[in-house]
Amino acid sequence: MTGLWAEFAGRESGPVVQFIKYALCGGLATAVDMAVFFLMAWRILPALRATDPLAVRLHLRVRPVDETARAFRFLVNTAVAFVFSNLTAYALNAAWVFTPGRHGRGAEMALFFAVSAASVGIGAAVGWALIRWAGWSTSLSYGMKVLASLLVNFAGRKWFVFLG
Repeated sequence: MTGLWAEFAGRESGPVVQFIKYALCGGLATAVDMAVFFLMAWRILPALRATDPLAVRLHLRVRPVDETARAFRFLVNTAVAFVFSNLTAYALNAAWVFTPGRHGRGAEMALFFAVSAASVGIGAAVGWALIRWAGWSTSLSYGMKVLASLLVNFAGRKWFVFLG
């Protein structure tokens, strides 16, 4: 048990423990992303329908918005949430999951954000299309965006950004 605890507590760990640590950090970064995204979609740049599962579940009063604007605002809210969640993800991954040092700090952060931008770009395009053409809710489209990003981010961060 001491060996397993040491793997979780330190930076050096096997691939399974490393992926679990990555998932935990990703969960926290996703929570930041969700909080920023849905706060914006509810109060700042409205992008929720009254029938959206989140609005229904939390009994939120939402302002009506047409579907074209809702799809565009999904993209804007995604971009703002991306900045906050990726600062969180970078700090946690660099401190606990991966070993920094393959690149200088500035290049490492730029590559980290580039990998993240590519994955969120793909996910956001999927979410936008699901809203615009399939009529999906903002919440379900957001979930698909997150799912599309997970594996691309792990692989990119492990093999291109950090030392592994």
